[in-house]
Amino acid sequence: MRHNRIMEIAVLLLAAGSGRRFGGEIPKQYARLAGKPLLVQALEHLAAEPRIRWVQPVVAANDRYYERLVPQHGWPFALLPAVQGGAERADSMRNGLAALPEAVEWVAVHDAARACPSPALLSGVFDCAARHGAAVPALPVHDTIKRVDGAGRVLETPPRQALMAVQTPQVAKRSWFEQALATLGAQASHCSDDASMLEACGFAVYVSPGDTLNRKVTTREDLDWLALRLREG
Repeated sequence: MRHNRIMEIAVLLLAAGSGRRFGGEIPKQYARLAGKPLLVQALEHLAAEPRIRWVQPVVAANDRYYERLVPQHGWPFALLPAVQGGAERADSMRNGLAALPEAVEWVAVHDAARACPSPALLSGVFDCAARHGAAVPALPVHDTIKRVDGAGRVLETPPRQALMAVQTPQVAKRSWFEQALATLGAQASHCSDDASMLEACGFAVYVSPGDTLNRKVTTREDLDWLALRLREG
């Protein structure tokens, strides 16, 4: 079955980052891709998945763009009032989770800077989470990866076939995310993604197929690459 109608999902759409590496006067989540802000592109792509019932934007404290650039109506899901993020990703997650309706049982955490999650990617990661409790989209690593120390000396070459590059949305039962944040406390800020918090608390996380177009826009070069791919169709 492609869609499980019983599974209703809330997306925490994280858009509170400063985007220092991106540069420019406007935060990267509002930089334009194919004529629309990245955040709006992300919302339009999320709208293709019928299991998404709520979207909770999490924005920076001094955000001056969200209300002006993001349409508040006309979405197939409930676009909840934006809440303020925190200094760390874990803080933004806590604030977003606390603002969700009590009925929410499944949560997908997605970066607004990943503007193009495809229908197949969303369907796959939601199906995988429904089976296992938690899932992340991921792509195989094609380059050889070296682990190095602070001086640049190679310490290890992990086997490439065991490595995956993960993306968002990262999906899990709401109670799992809440338990992981409560258990880790301040240590949650050291986790590089949402799934690693679950892993640190013993929850099993599975991978589903990622998508190269679901690339995170971190630099201007990322935005140019994505714009070119979209023009090429």
